[in-house]
Amino acid sequence: MTKKEIVRQLCEKANSEKLLKGTLTQLATKEIVQWTFDAIIETLVADGRIELRNFGVFEVKQRKPRKARNPRTGERVDVEAKNVVTFQPGKEMEERVRKFAKAIEPKGKKRKNAKTEHPAHAAPAAPAAPAEQSPAAETAS
Repeated sequence: MTKKEIVRQLCEKANSEKLLKGTLTQLATKEIVQWTFDAIIETLVADGRIELRNFGVFEVKQRKPRKARNPRTGERVDVEAKNVVTFQPGKEMEERVRKFAKAIEPKGKKRKNAKTEHPAHAAPAAPAAPAEQSPAAETAS
């Protein structure tokens, strides 16, 4: 989902529930959504942490410096320490996602020939149906 889709969804919900005396335009909704995102970012910059009840906690953490490798040349590279934002989902979010969320396929390299599958990863074959006896075989027993 994109910010544009969030704006559209919020605008439709606000207008259908008649929360305001007039109608809320998508432009006004976009401004409100952007103000919310800006407030989150400003709080992270100033305080390093923002806790949104029933949603989750955003926190700034510092990654230590490390040695890495350039995948093209194999050359070792020093990576400096840097600040990163982490997110820990809240209890309500965790519960709702576990119950109702649709799983998405992880992004990654697609195999060239997806039709040929390794036998160990193939779905098990369906059990064979029992052979039907012919009427002549039934009378012989």
